[in-house]
Amino acid sequence: MKVCKFGGTSVASAEQIKRVVAIIKSDPTRKIIVVSAPGKRFPEDEKVTDLLIKLASAAETNHDIEEELEAVIARYRLIAQGLNLGESIISIIETDLRNRIASNREDKTLFTDCIKAAGEDNNAKLIAAYLQHIGIEARYACPKESGLLVNSRPERVRALDEGYDRLEKLKDEPGLIVFPGFFGFTKDGTLRTFNRGGSDITGSIVAAAIRAELYENFTDVDSVFTANPTIVDQPVAIKTMTYREMRELAYAGFSVFHDEALMPAFLRSVPVCIKNTNNPDALGTMIVKERDHSFQPVIGIAADSGFSTLFVYKYLMNQEIGFGRRLLQILEDEGIPFEHTPSGIDNLSVIIRSKHLNEENSERMVRRIKEELEADDVKLRNTNYSMVVLVGEGMRHTTGLAARAATAISRTGANIEMINQGSSEVSLVFGVDKKDENKILRELYTEFFQESPLYT
Repeated sequence: MKVCKFGGTSVASAEQIKRVVAIIKSDPTRKIIVVSAPGKRFPEDEKVTDLLIKLASAAETNHDIEEELEAVIARYRLIAQGLNLGESIISIIETDLRNRIASNREDKTLFTDCIKAAGEDNNAKLIAAYLQHIGIEARYACPKESGLLVNSRPERVRALDEGYDRLEKLKDEPGLIVFPGFFGFTKDGTLRTFNRGGSDITGSIVAAAIRAELYENFTDVDSVFTANPTIVDQPVAIKTMTYREMRELAYAGFSVFHDEALMPAFLRSVPVCIKNTNNPDALGTMIVKERDHSFQPVIGIAADSGFSTLFVYKYLMNQEIGFGRRLLQILEDEGIPFEHTPSGIDNLSVIIRSKHLNEENSERMVRRIKEELEADDVKLRNTNYSMVVLVGEGMRHTTGLAARAATAISRTGANIEMINQGSSEVSLVFGVDKKDENKILRELYTEFFQESPLYT
């Protein structure tokens, strides 16, 4: 039994949905279909989720919402017409949207979540209706009724383990199940959405709950590549990688798979395959617990920008018990998460995503560190740093890899601001100036992949 998730581009139009149905029909073990909201049909197009955000904004400011509402309905109507479906499904979708708009607006975040989730929810209803229309036994599954439970605010949204037993019952139902991605419900019935791209998370949760033999994540690329193909010319495809490697690469900028989506599948050992809706016969990339890394210690190279550095210096810092804990407590008090903490004997740097900083909390954080920790020097550099990451399970067994990487970077003339290696040795991170990011990626690709025996 397989769970398949289809992303926004895969369900953006009637033609794409027909391709999805052909994929489903080609393999009777594909039991549960998780779908996103309709995505872009062409580069200048708008995603339905973005249209829904505009609708939510108009409703919150008490503006006339008819124009924004019609823009959403028009997208579904065009899809329905292309699938030869009647107006009844559009009537269902319009009623649902108007009910959401009329819902409680006291909590702006929850109201916006409710509106945004309409994209996936109504697309699942439409696709289920189309499957029934062409004679396939199928039904739409409501996440609330099926048991996709999530935690309550203010915590970051995550699925609750107790919902898995209810979700597991889906595997015993007849026919195909069409399940909307992106959202779940708290125990009191409040809708909450995962982060953007959260349909990947839904698919992973459902696959883990029914203990699927495979979770297929259909997108618009044939596989995961060793580097960003918009930067590196024709990078090689990755045939097999581990959960940890994919997690590191997704976090560091690989947008093909949501970085939070692997945990449910990992915990229940469900293998994941990234495949292309428009080329379903391509092998794709398998994500598994273990792989043979003897030939290729580095599996991929990624980069992400938008980082700032908090530099803290205090003489004899290493002898002051609890200094690091108190420093991080200040960040916690300010609601600021951190990414890396490279340190020396008397100094410590904290790498922070710049989006979490503003003038107010930055000034307060620096002042508190100076006053409460009696630091000799505190500096916050809001420079747009990039983190270039080498990822691979075999790195821990390879001598001289860091030297090779540093030498490759030096050939570009770029300066390395920071080096950090995780305790698991699955990733090696270099902090560099944003302007040098692309040329560093190309040089590292040349160093580690151009003559790779794994792909020759």
